[in-house]
Amino acid sequence: MSDRHFSILRLSETLRRTGLSRATLYELQAAGEFPKSIKLSRHGNAVGWVEAEVTQWVQDRISERDRRR
Repeated sequence: MSDRHFSILRLSETLRRTGLSRATLYELQAAGEFPKSIKLSRHGNAVGWVEAEVTQWVQDRISERDRRR
């Protein structure tokens, strides 16, 4: 097992950090353009996103913007 530590973001925090709507987030995820969510329990519907992956996605959008300048 790895020594890496991960933080999980719930939906509301993921939306806040990205500025996306819920519908857009799920559309991008379905298209493979946003990190996949992970199930947080076997029997419930709770999901979350790995914080580092969401942060990288935001940083990639910033890099794309800066390349266009």
